[in-house]
Amino acid sequence: MIEAIKTFFTQTFPPQLAVFFCSMIPIIELRGAIPLGCVLGLPFWQSFLISIVGNLIPAPFILLFIHKIIEWLKRFKLTRKMALWAERRAEVKSEKRENLSFLGLALFVAIPLPGTGAWTGSLVANFLGIRFRKALLAVIVGVLVAGVVVTCITYGVAGIF
Repeated sequence: MIEAIKTFFTQTFPPQLAVFFCSMIPIIELRGAIPLGCVLGLPFWQSFLISIVGNLIPAPFILLFIHKIIEWLKRFKLTRKMALWAERRAEVKSEKRENLSFLGLALFVAIPLPGTGAWTGSLVANFLGIRFRKALLAVIVGVLVAGVVVTCITYGVAGIF
């Protein structure tokens, strides 16, 4: 299975681009991109840096435009269900984090589990009305922490130092 994934990505993209694009995908984010970089033979520092950059690119756009995008998607029958699902998911996550502070948002993004990360953290921050700068900085800190954790788990602490 790992060999099939490696073959697919090496024949489709250069390894660095595969890791970059993978880190931008919701839910997968850098939690999947860093292990992909390892499988594709990238050194830990390349997987880490490329994944961080790719994972952070969507965050400011989500923070600035997600409400408008969701409202626009609700207008079309084909995308209405998806938009309502995303809105409900963000509201449920927001209700659990009403007293979300900078540290709380950063820790939420840093937890390397599905359903957390830059995408969900940005959505939650937006729905809670957290100021753009504060939210973006918390997402950046969380992504950096998650990147360190996932890199250490993937490559092994001994392999890094």
